[in-house]
Amino acid sequence: MYNPKDLKECYDIIKKGSHSFYAASKVLPKKIRDSAIVLYSFCRIVDDSIDETSSKDKALKELFKRLDAVYEGIPQNNPSDRCFSRLVKFYEMPKQLPLALLEGMDWDTREKEYKTLSELRAYCARVASTVGVMMCVLMRVRDRDILARACDLGVAMQLTNIVRDIGEDARNGRLYIPLDWMAKYGLDKKQFLKKPKTSRELGQIAKRLLEEARRLYKRSESGLFGLPTSCQPGIYAARYIYEGIGKHIEAVQYDSINRRAKTSGSEKITLLAFSFLKTFTSKISPISAVVHAPPLREVKFLIKSSAKESKKKEMFFFSTKRLMEVLMELEENDKRGIHISN
Repeated sequence: MYNPKDLKECYDIIKKGSHSFYAASKVLPKKIRDSAIVLYSFCRIVDDSIDETSSKDKALKELFKRLDAVYEGIPQNNPSDRCFSRLVKFYEMPKQLPLALLEGMDWDTREKEYKTLSELRAYCARVASTVGVMMCVLMRVRDRDILARACDLGVAMQLTNIVRDIGEDARNGRLYIPLDWMAKYGLDKKQFLKKPKTSRELGQIAKRLLEEARRLYKRSESGLFGLPTSCQPGIYAARYIYEGIGKHIEAVQYDSINRRAKTSGSEKITLLAFSFLKTFTSKISPISAVVHAPPLREVKFLIKSSAKESKKKEMFFFSTKRLMEVLMELEENDKRGIHISN
């Protein structure tokens, strides 16, 4: 489906920019893996286009133009855009999904603040749940309940990111925690941004955000049975690795100002192996009624744009060989001191 040279360029982008995803992608069947790499390489380029320029508004406008060209079938002359254009046509990828992702980045460039948890979840829906739904589309999964649980996972992971990066974001003049929570705990926004410091009150906010993330991690897991079998270990691994970051934050009394929590390579190896076990055991476990829980209000527009009547699920099977390749690569990264926090 993709030009081999263009596809190789996409693989190189991810191999250089995201060691963890590149390694974890190897447990996916090639049919899904190639498209996942194309999707993530496009998202990576979008990220870099914003981060590596001082004129963020101009860069964002250019990205909207690039996306329009992709969907019109006349992508810009670069490997990632050409591959992504083929992807959106082949999988009938709803344009609302990458548009929502760009909207979330627009909120970042405008340094939008979030008054309530609901507003923060709306941001998480755009920058994280969009990618989860797009991955479901690649797996040919369009069931409303499964998409809702994918959105839960995206919001949970982004909330974990937000808590982990409270200190780093504050030092860069950015604030993602709900302003009404800050007011409730007596924290002054301007003072905090001027001089970020850990406190019992900030710890309470971090704890509440991680509790919300934990609730959504649990809900999300009920929908993993609806994914192709060979894709489940990678998604289980992402779920447990990110929740593990939250546990590391908890272990240091929610201090995200002076520390940046991360999972080590050895932890990733253990969790990936555990994720294969979870995939096996899920086949003999009853389906949880939680899978039918109503979606978060803030993600409903993503589900509406993507859901279709369920069809017979396409099944794939993972191999022990691919598992061992991934475990060995993660172990080698750990020995070389490559610890990717996400």
